[in-house]
Amino acid sequence: MKRVTLEELSKMVDGEVIGDGSLVISALNSIEQAQEGEVSFVTKVKGNELRNLTNASALLVPMSVENPDMDVIKVKDPYLGSAIIHAFFLATDFIAKGVHPSAVVAESVDLPEEITVGPYVVIGENVSIGERTTIEAGVFIGDDVHIGDDCVIKANVTIAEGSLLGNKVVLHPGTVIGSDGFGYATDGKGFHYKRPQVGIVEIGDDVEIGANCCVDRATFGVTMVKSGAKIDNQVQIGHNVIIGENSIIVAQVGLAGSTILGRNVVMGGQSASAGHVTLGDGVMVAARGAVHTDLPAGSVVGGAPALPIKEWGKATATFGRLPEMRKEIRSLRKELEDLKNQIDETR
Repeated sequence: MKRVTLEELSKMVDGEVIGDGSLVISALNSIEQAQEGEVSFVTKVKGNELRNLTNASALLVPMSVENPDMDVIKVKDPYLGSAIIHAFFLATDFIAKGVHPSAVVAESVDLPEEITVGPYVVIGENVSIGERTTIEAGVFIGDDVHIGDDCVIKANVTIAEGSLLGNKVVLHPGTVIGSDGFGYATDGKGFHYKRPQVGIVEIGDDVEIGANCCVDRATFGVTMVKSGAKIDNQVQIGHNVIIGENSIIVAQVGLAGSTILGRNVVMGGQSASAGHVTLGDGVMVAARGAVHTDLPAGSVVGGAPALPIKEWGKATATFGRLPEMRKEIRSLRKELEDLKNQIDETR
């Protein structure tokens, strides 16, 4: 168990200790479940009475808190600070477990000494895998795949031939990297002819992809997920898509072929893009938003089709009033008809 002082924790998060900096902390927990010896956090708080909120020995709090009634670390962003501290307490050294006897590894593969390969893993020809990488049970790795250092490939992941993974990549269970893109040409009789998908998938450093996602290989060239991107569960990424650095893709998003996302783009849950559109740096798409056209950097949109967020909010509010507005229009029409009749009678 790790044991560090409150002052040491504050240095990790660029914070300021108010209270006893020598207080020893051994874990981070939720504000409801935290006990003595643990630290927790609050993102919003009124006043300075904190002790009644938790049994934790200390709290991470916003910089605005003055004269707290317990030991605290003041930080700009308690949510971020808590993530950094929690990761510190949970971090463990890599322990190489070697290759399980049931794994099938091609003779052309030279595995590093510091590696863990679980049961029933299949590794194809000419695969390279970096140091301190963990490959869990049932993973399939096709020919000519490169996997970097410190990666975690969880159970039943498929990494198809030619795919390239950087360092510190995490793939959660059931995800498929490098399946064929969805491309067909249709003749005059309505028959569909498959277009060969001969490109690859390239994933940058420090990318995390959730469970049961599909990242399709390019028709030609590369489908790319750039460094720092984070992808939630059940996301579909089409052929030749480019996802920019540090972008966040929430659950059940669908990106059609050749969509290009800039840096730090955020796609809300169940949102989608048409093919061949470009979203500039910092674009945000609200949940269930449908993007059909290019969006300049910094755009914030919602709805289907996607509109600027303020317009979408007004449209949504108006939609809720449609039954009432319909009644008003019918009433106005009747009044107008009555006025016309009165005018006709006076002629």
